[in-house]
Amino acid sequence: MSRLPQATRESVEEDLREKFDDVSSEPGGTGATGPMAVLKHSPELLRRATPLFNYLRNECGLPWHVRELAMIVTARLTDCQYIWNAHVALGRQSGLNDNLIDSLRDKKPLPQLSPEESAVVNCGTEFFTTRRVSQETFDSVLAVFGRQGLVELTSLMGYYDTLAFNANAVDLGLPHETEESPLPL
Repeated sequence: MSRLPQATRESVEEDLREKFDDVSSEPGGTGATGPMAVLKHSPELLRRATPLFNYLRNECGLPWHVRELAMIVTARLTDCQYIWNAHVALGRQSGLNDNLIDSLRDKKPLPQLSPEESAVVNCGTEFFTTRRVSQETFDSVLAVFGRQGLVELTSLMGYYDTLAFNANAVDLGLPHETEESPLPL
C-alpha cells in the first residue's frame, strides 16, 4: 500500500488545479496508476514529463524488446516491484527469453545473450552499481545501437530510474493485477 494517497483535484494546490485537470483529461488519464500517478501530486511536473515518457516508452528508435529489457533491468537494479511487474509480461511478449527474465529476477547467472541484450544488461548493471559506464561497455552500446540509440537507451533507463525512485519512496508495491512472481528483495 502506498504511503502517499492518490492525488485528487482537491489535494493539489489551488493554483495547480487547472494543470491537474489538463493531465487528468489526457487519454487514459495521464498518471492514473503507478509511478506516473505519484508525479500527479505535482501536475506541472507530470505535464512536462509525459511527452518524454511517451517518446522513450513508445516512440524512440530502440526495438520494443530492447526498451522492455531496459525497463526490467532498471526495475531489477533499483528493486522496484511495481515497474518489474508492470513490464516483465510485456518483456516476455516482446520476445525476451523466459530464462533471461527469470535469471534477472532471481539474480542468477544469465544465459547466453544477444549483442543487444548484452549491451543493455551491461550498461544498466555498470551504471546502477558504479554510477559510471566503462569504455568497453560504452563502445559496445555505441556499436550495437549507434549514437541515437545510446542516448535513447541511457535516457530510457534514467527516466525509469526516476519512476522507480518515486515508486520505491512511496512504497507503491505491486500493480493490482499481476501473474508474475515478485522480485525477491
